[in-house]
Amino acid sequence: MTEDTARPTSVDPTLVGRSYAPRETYEVSRAKIAEMAAATGATHPAHTDPDAAFELGHADVVAPPTFAVVLAQRAEQAYVASPESGIDFSRVVHAEEHFTHHRAIVAGDRLRTTVHVDKIVERGGITLVTTRAEIADTDDAPVATVTSTLAVRGEGR
Repeated sequence: MTEDTARPTSVDPTLVGRSYAPRETYEVSRAKIAEMAAATGATHPAHTDPDAAFELGHADVVAPPTFAVVLAQRAEQAYVASPESGIDFSRVVHAEEHFTHHRAIVAGDRLRTTVHVDKIVERGGITLVTTRAEIADTDDAPVATVTSTLAVRGEGR
């Protein structure tokens, strides 16, 4: 087989266009926001002090921008862990991530995430899988979009 026709991984490219509906509602807590702020070195007082967040016009403490990845990765598991995806997670390297925030995530938010498989491309024994996680509140108002690309290594890589 030539490299152009070889299937270096077992990732199923026919799943492009598939969506995975939310399985659960995630309730954002002050404790989880504080944990993420500490883990990422985010030191703005609005991440841990409700009064500082109120002064900025928020209803409660504000999550660091990267907090959206917590929801995205939880929701992506519906796709990545499904046998139909063909993804062997032990062969996955996180390649890229982009965030689009429609509004701040704050403590007390109840959020649901729908994951979309946007693109699957094979290159040089690696399959690049791009997903888009659309995070919305319980009124279906958009909160954030997280676009992730995973690199799935083929056998022998």
